[in-house]
Amino acid sequence: MLGVGDKYVGVRALLPPVWRTLPWRVLGAAGGLGPVLAGAGRLMPRAGGTTHGLMVLRTGALALALGLAFLLDDPARHTTAVVPTRRVVRTGLRMALVAPLAALSWTAALLLVPGEMRPPVGAVTLEVATLIALALTGAMAAVRFTDEPRPGRAVTVSLLAGTVFALLLPGRWELFSEVDASDWAAAHQRWAALLTLTLPVGAALLPEPIRRYRARAWAHR
Repeated sequence: MLGVGDKYVGVRALLPPVWRTLPWRVLGAAGGLGPVLAGAGRLMPRAGGTTHGLMVLRTGALALALGLAFLLDDPARHTTAVVPTRRVVRTGLRMALVAPLAALSWTAALLLVPGEMRPPVGAVTLEVATLIALALTGAMAAVRFTDEPRPGRAVTVSLLAGTVFALLLPGRWELFSEVDASDWAAAHQRWAALLTLTLPVGAALLPEPIRRYRARAWAHR
């Protein structure tokens, strides 16, 4: 059996190959769009107020989520699937490596939006957290139920389609509310509910199916 120290060494040995297989170009472009848009907004007239700031941050949030939909793309997936390290560790390592980039991107976008144009930070951060959770859950579902090594494109299409659908929802179910709208608080209660539903689904999809894990364990005996 592997001890704690052996598992630590195994995870540390995974760092270089996992780092190399991450889609850094996509992640960098997605993470850079929000700060770039927010910075460009400082050069424009500020008559739009919080409406303009909200649009900029929501665009950056969607771009960041779309980029993270590619997080589990791995051209060598069929090779790494047979290593003894569990998928939950490999996926968790990928998330840990890109988490600082995502946090830095969102923080920079928030700070670059002028104060008088900045919508409530907690509310828009809830939106980006939900979009990211949906993107990652979609990617984990694709990895769990298909053999596609690059599921990112399909996940982005689904996320974009879901966003368009959300924009068309009637007022009672509206998610993308305006700051000064009467249903702003209610809309973010719906965002919170969506995040609460998404997180356990993603957690359930994270490990390998039991049958596949048993088959792999038997093969390594």
